[in-house]
Amino acid sequence: MTDLTAFIAGLPKAELHVHHVGSASPRIVAELAARHEGDTPVPADPGALADYFAFRDFGHFIEVYLSVVDLIRDDQDVRTLTYEVARELARQQVRYAELTVTPYSHVRRGIPAPAFCAAIEDARAGAAADFGVDLRWCFDIPGEAGLAAAEETLRIALDEQPAGLISFGLGGPEVGVPRPQFKPYFDKARAAGLHSVPHAGETTGPETIWDALRDLGAERIGHGIAAARDPQLMAYLAEHGIPLEVCPTSNVRTRAVASIDEHPLPALVAAGVPVTINSDDPPMFGTTLEEEYAVAARQLELDAAGAAGLARAAVQASFLAPAGKSALLAEIDDYAAAQ
Repeated sequence: MTDLTAFIAGLPKAELHVHHVGSASPRIVAELAARHEGDTPVPADPGALADYFAFRDFGHFIEVYLSVVDLIRDDQDVRTLTYEVARELARQQVRYAELTVTPYSHVRRGIPAPAFCAAIEDARAGAAADFGVDLRWCFDIPGEAGLAAAEETLRIALDEQPAGLISFGLGGPEVGVPRPQFKPYFDKARAAGLHSVPHAGETTGPETIWDALRDLGAERIGHGIAAARDPQLMAYLAEHGIPLEVCPTSNVRTRAVASIDEHPLPALVAAGVPVTINSDDPPMFGTTLEEEYAVAARQLELDAAGAAGLARAAVQASFLAPAGKSALLAEIDDYAAAQ
C-alpha cells in the first residue's frame, strides 16, 4: 500500500461530504476551547481531544459535535475556521469541496446571518487565492432542531444568497426525525435553484432513503449505506445515477457500522450504485480524505487506476460547472498518466 498511499496523496480530488465545524483541526479546536476555558467541556489540550472524540454512539457524537459548535462565538471565529479547513483540504490536493454548513447553529448562538455569510465568503475568497481550493456551500438543516430550524435555514439561504451556496441539506440524527416533514422547505430551496443533498440511511433503514428521494427530491444522498439492505433501492439508485456520499471511517466511529470489514461499500459498488468517498468530520474521526481513499481502496481491492477512478467519480457527482469538471477530470487523468 506504500506506493498507493503516495499516489493517493498526490491525486487531485473533490470532497463532497465534509462538515464545516466537524473539519476543525485539533489545533483550532484547542485554541477556541482555551479562549472559552471554564465555559466549555471541550478540552484545551490537543492531545486530550482524541479521548473527547471517542464516541459511544451516534447520539453521543451529536452531543460532542454541538459542544464544538458552541466554541464558534463570532464571525472572526467563523472566518478562521473556514480558512483553516481550506488549508487542510489543499494539503490533500483537494481542488473543489462542497462544505456542509449549518448556519442555524451559529445564528441562534448570536452571530447575525449577514455576518456569518460574509465570514464564510471572505474565507472562500482567501482559500481560492491562497490555496487554489474552490469552496462551495451546502446549507444544512440540523434535523434535531425541528421545523423552526428548517424555516430559518431556508430564510438565511434565500435572503443572504452567499455566492458559494449551491445546495440544501438535512443532517443530524435520523431516528425520530422523519424526512417527509421537511418537504416544503426543500421544495422552496429547489425552486430557488439549490440542489437537494439530504443525509439519509446512515443510522436508519432504506425507507429513510426512499423518503429523501420521493419527498425531498434528493440528487445525492449523504451516507445512504442502508441502501445495501434493499436490492430494489440499489437498482433504483443505479438506474437513475443517484450517487451516495460514503464516509467509511465515520460510519464505524459513530457505530453506524460495527467494523470496517462489515461496511457495505463493496456491496453497493457491486450493485452498480454510484458512490463517492468522503471524510465527513475528519479530525473528530481521526481520519483524512486521503485515508478514506486508502480504506476504500483496501475494501474494493483497487490499484492506482482504481483510486483515480474514485477521484473521477467525485468530480462527476459534484455540482461543479461543466468547464470546471472537465478541467479537474483532465488534471486527474494527467496525474494518473504521469505516475
